[in-house]
Amino acid sequence: MTMLKKAGLAAVIAAAMIGNAALAKVGADEAKKLGTTLTPLGAEQAGNAAGTIPAWDGGIKQPPSGYKVGMHHPDPFAGDKPVLTITAANHQQHADQLTPGQIAMFGKYADWKMVVYPTRRSASNPQRVYDMTIKNATTGELVGAGDGVANVAEGIPFPILDRDPAVAGAQAIWNHKLKYKGVSLQRWANQAPVTANGTFSLVRVKEELLGLYYKPNATLADINNVLVYFYQEVVSPPRLAGQVLLVHETLNSQIGPRQAWVYNPGQRRVRRAPNIAYDNPGTASDNLRTTDMTDMFNGALDRYDWKYVGKKEMYVPYNSYKAHSADSKIADLVKPGYINPDYLRYELHRVHVVEANVKPGQRHINPKRVFFIDEDSWQLLIVDHYDGQGKLWRYSEAPSVNYYEVPVFWSTLETHHDLKSGRYLAVGLDNEDKMYDFSFQTTPDMFSVQSLRQRGFQ
Repeated sequence: MTMLKKAGLAAVIAAAMIGNAALAKVGADEAKKLGTTLTPLGAEQAGNAAGTIPAWDGGIKQPPSGYKVGMHHPDPFAGDKPVLTITAANHQQHADQLTPGQIAMFGKYADWKMVVYPTRRSASNPQRVYDMTIKNATTGELVGAGDGVANVAEGIPFPILDRDPAVAGAQAIWNHKLKYKGVSLQRWANQAPVTANGTFSLVRVKEELLGLYYKPNATLADINNVLVYFYQEVVSPPRLAGQVLLVHETLNSQIGPRQAWVYNPGQRRVRRAPNIAYDNPGTASDNLRTTDMTDMFNGALDRYDWKYVGKKEMYVPYNSYKAHSADSKIADLVKPGYINPDYLRYELHRVHVVEANVKPGQRHINPKRVFFIDEDSWQLLIVDHYDGQGKLWRYSEAPSVNYYEVPVFWSTLETHHDLKSGRYLAVGLDNEDKMYDFSFQTTPDMFSVQSLRQRGFQ
């Protein structure tokens, strides 16, 4: 594309975003709370009245002694002792701090447990992300009915949510989608579709990401409506090896929806894949997750009405360094029904609760979903998914850690449980592979359709 055409497209995108924007920014006086009574990302700075949630003191600022970039991140809280173990026998005593999905897990699996540790508010980001988030607070706007964002860059777009629950619900989801993950990344995202009796074949998946939204001094016009460039290749088993997916995830679906292409090694051809969206099955997932369950929720918001329910103290997966460790073997982690609870850690945290219901005239295999989002990082930690009869169907959770070299608090695993069949999908099983490479250098040209053809034919 010529520079003139690029400039013209950028102008069209900028004009469309401004023209369709819905006011949602906050005033300068309210924005002054960020970095004072609120953290720079909008969480409550103070702890809770009971003292079970401490004040945020900046999160992890320095990695543990001995850490080197490239290691699986060592546990800075390895000396902590459990304060509570929630089981099928006592979970009703803690029901107010549990999601319906967690309660259903206790009902289905007699031996499932949640080992609760002291709360550690470990989430942190680079200073520039804080600075840009504070700036976004007074400029950020939703586009249309939540189809996109305008007048933001690099940081969280809406650190202080709107008072209108319908607006705030969409804002909270966009905060998760736009949370900082570094500019570029290469990683293993291996997954295991686990049968009810615990058998599985590990699917080895390599992924590359480039997010120009996070690049210093980039504007929405500069990135031409592309939030993230995403490349995914299945490496094994042999029956799946060679499948490649390329996605250009957009910031504003009104201007342009997600674009996707696949390479099929059997056909040796690249084709458009408009169905890589919404409730289409995820890659090699054995129908245990939808495409928009990637990163807990990913994709367009337009099929749902969003409602912000409020903030609540809940037991959520947090600081899950044992599940992340290179010393933890996949065969020890993956058990029938669920990940081995002895490798997981739960803590009491304040979370934003958002409910999504399918709009009249739209469809999705999950007509209702409820999202639980960490206040300190905007990381989506838990999702409860409901079926067409209004019954709970799936429970998803994202055990997360602080990636010190960025820094960012992000998932190390995702597990998606089918509460009817007893099967589940574990995603992110990189314990026996190299750690995420946030120093990976790439360009948009490497995510072009021509590049996909060249990679696929190699």
